Amino acid sequence: MPNIKSAKKRVNIIKTKTLRNQKIKSRLKTYLKRFETLAEQGNADEAKSAYDVAVKQLDQAAAKGIIHKNTSSRKKSRLTLKLNKIA
Repeated sequence: MPNIKSAKKRVNIIKTKTLRNQKIKSRLKTYLKRFETLAEQGNADEAKSAYDVAVKQLDQAAAKGIIHKNTSSRKKSRLTLKLNKIA
C-alpha cells in the first residue's frame, strides 16, 4: 500500500485504466468470435458486416495501445483470408 499521496492517486488511475482496457479487450474478443461463428456457418453477408465491425475494433484497440499494431494487422489479415474463403 502506497504511503505517498501521488502514489495513492496513481493506484486509482491504474485501476481505472485497467478496467477500461479489460472492457475493450473483452468487446474485441466478442466481435472476433461473432465473425468466426458466422464464417464457419458460411453466412457471407452477415460475416461481411461482422468483419467490418471486428476490423474497426482491432484498429481502435491498436490505436489506444491495448494491443500491438502488428498484432492488429496480423489478425485483420487472417480475418480477411477467412472472409475471402467463404465469399
